Amino acid sequence: MSEPAARPEVVQLPAEEPVAAPARNRRAAQQRVREARDRLISTSGTRPAFDRELLRQYAQTRLSASLVVTLLVVGTGIVFGAWLQPLSAAAWACGMLCIHAVILRACNRYLAEPPGPNTTRKWRRRFVALDFVYGLAWTAILVHPTGADVVSNSLMMFLMLLVVAVSSMLASSLPIAAIAATAPVTFGVAMSFILRGNFDNYVLAALAVAAEGYFILLAQRLHSTTLAALEARAEKDALIGELEQAKAISDEARHRAEAANVAKSRFLAQMSHELRTPLNAILGFSEVMKSEIFGAHAVAVYKDYSADIHNSGVHLLNLINEILDLSRIEAGRYELNEEAVSLEHVVADCHHLLKLRATSRGITIHEVFEHGMPRVWGDERACRQIVLNLLSNAIKFTPQGGEIWLKVGWTASGGQYLSCKDTGSGIAEDEIPIVLASFGQGSNSIKSAEQGAGLGLPIAKSLIDMHGGTFTLKSKLRIGTEVIITFPPERVMSALAPVMEDAPPLQPDYEITDEKRRPRNKPIMNAGTGL
Repeated sequence: MSEPAARPEVVQLPAEEPVAAPARNRRAAQQRVREARDRLISTSGTRPAFDRELLRQYAQTRLSASLVVTLLVVGTGIVFGAWLQPLSAAAWACGMLCIHAVILRACNRYLAEPPGPNTTRKWRRRFVALDFVYGLAWTAILVHPTGADVVSNSLMMFLMLLVVAVSSMLASSLPIAAIAATAPVTFGVAMSFILRGNFDNYVLAALAVAAEGYFILLAQRLHSTTLAALEARAEKDALIGELEQAKAISDEARHRAEAANVAKSRFLAQMSHELRTPLNAILGFSEVMKSEIFGAHAVAVYKDYSADIHNSGVHLLNLINEILDLSRIEAGRYELNEEAVSLEHVVADCHHLLKLRATSRGITIHEVFEHGMPRVWGDERACRQIVLNLLSNAIKFTPQGGEIWLKVGWTASGGQYLSCKDTGSGIAEDEIPIVLASFGQGSNSIKSAEQGAGLGLPIAKSLIDMHGGTFTLKSKLRIGTEVIITFPPERVMSALAPVMEDAPPLQPDYEITDEKRRPRNKPIMNAGTGL
């Protein structure tokens, strides 16, 4: 007798623990090895590619600031012409411009040459030497005796700070070149102040050294920022390359998977035909032999053999049907023929079909239904297949004298659920993902005498997923298993309220508004009456 169903407690399956990706670890190890090798063969402690890029930025910065340096040299020559002989200032300016021209020519030649490790080292030394000569030339004009008054000291300090600042900024991509260009100037100016033997001059010398340290530190920070930007760009380029390679690999794998899927579909279509044709003959003739339609067997054992052949053929046919159904579901070709389905009636019919098998094993099936529930919108064939798979699995793995409960009722959210609970051997918690996978079988099912293909639960889960429902499996070893499937509330077909308004008349009522119009009951013709 059916009883009101208790609402089940739906428990989500435990999530799998994240597994460390070995490919990511290998990529990180390869990157560390590559960086260590690059630092060993580099002269500056960075990658050779970074050395070339830093030199390239140094050369481009020098070329872009050529006008600024030219104006600074010309302005300094004009200013110092007021204290020195104009001829000496002009000669210094010409020499300084020649040194600047040599640096610019060297930068152009470096940018025109192809990159290489030997050329990088050579040009690095060349740029440092040119910057050192550039610094000595500035020292020659700044330490020239122009007097010891306040104006000359302030002018010398101002020009020294200006030269050091400009040189540090221009050579920030190459810190050693910045030191080579600014150290002679600072040293010369500081010594010039110290040799004058005055406290104020000592203070100016200390300020000059402090300014040198500040600008060198600033150049070092700019170099670090530039190097970090280069590393970020290199990592971005490497990541883009890896993504493109991964995309190419995934595209190739997708093409192979599509080709394999097409081949699988062709194989299944051909094999289903090739296997069903002889199976029909095997099932038909074995049933004739088992039933002894044309007479009894001479040997009684042949009847049992015929029954075994027939049962094996039925099992093989069911297996082929399950494989084809699963392949259609995975390929997205399984179409739902949706209609109004009574979940209670479907479960009752499936119970009636498998009742004989359960009775032969001494298993009792209890029905716990909530009556009067509305229908659900779904595929009746798919619902029957879900119930048959769950119930057949429960009968298969329930021992003699066990019990099975079939429950149908409402969920807390307004949907409908089906529960199939048995007192079988149960499934270990770590084997639940295995039995839900295609062709997956737990240890108990492997040891069972009635082995299957491991497709019942995956097919049921896929079908309920297509309906937008949920599939929950709860099991404990030596206690039993319970499978709960739920249909969402939007698939429940609730009855509509009756329409309270009066229906319109079948024929409209005509109102006579004109006296010339014919009355309703007046005959059309008065033949022979004279009226």
